[in-house]
Amino acid sequence: KLTSLALQPVITPELVQGRVHLKCSYRRAPSRPPLRYVVVWSRLSPPGKKEQIQRDTTLQAFSYVEMNGVNLRLGDTVFCTVTAFSRDAPEPQSLPEESKGFYAGIKFLPESLQIAEDGTEYVLTILSTVPIVCPGHDDSCKITLQLNTEDLGKDSQFLGLPNIALSACRVDLPCSGSRCAAATLTVTAVTDFAQDGNRVSRIAARPVGRRDLLWRAYTPRDVKVTVRDLPTGNCYSFTDPHIITFDGWRYDNYKIGTFLLCRSVSRAFEVHVRQWDCGGRRSVTACNCGVAAR
Repeated sequence: KLTSLALQPVITPELVQGRVHLKCSYRRAPSRPPLRYVVVWSRLSPPGKKEQIQRDTTLQAFSYVEMNGVNLRLGDTVFCTVTAFSRDAPEPQSLPEESKGFYAGIKFLPESLQIAEDGTEYVLTILSTVPIVCPGHDDSCKITLQLNTEDLGKDSQFLGLPNIALSACRVDLPCSGSRCAAATLTVTAVTDFAQDGNRVSRIAARPVGRRDLLWRAYTPRDVKVTVRDLPTGNCYSFTDPHIITFDGWRYDNYKIGTFLLCRSVSRAFEVHVRQWDCGGRRSVTACNCGVAAR
């Protein structure tokens, strides 16, 4: 009867002789004579198919697999499954135990964002789950990511307005040894003063300056950003000119001159309007002929 030995396999990244490896570590089961372990490495490729990439038999409490960019690439989710055997018997002594999936590559936290047109800055964390090989003998280097945004939907493209704004277009992930530090940036919804419904955008990251095979063909997953539309205030000045304020008060201003149309009391924002005679001799009428906004 097979039993669980609570091997609890865990995958961690390591640099071994200047190459990126994944290490499967597990608890050694107490036994006399010592048990041998069969470690099966598998990956879940982007299409969602799990396939075996390596099989090891060892007396050690760990196993390595190299990320060479061929049978194991960035963007794969990797698993290791460990089964214990007696040294003199081909039949297993334990139930196979599988590790949690380890995603090898660039991760965004959170993986998707729900934001609103309220001016709030939302924090996005970027990290690399695997180290990089530093050129020469330097033990400290970095991964540089170029960030781009793309609006999905015809409304934003028609208006010519982006849905979101980033605090940085390029970020660096400093790496030392087998660890890379995370970077943060903020994402803000662009207030477009239009009732155009919820909109969807995505943030894409591309590694730059990396020439090795592992990083050259790698494209991180995009981050989906859903922007929730919020009602916004409007004021109007039109025709000769009729004015409707933010709170709906209506009045007319037939005078000629330059006037302060609106001013914010909380930030540096104001609009001036210039009105000129457009009624001729028979009527006293002014029309908007210029506008300046700060």
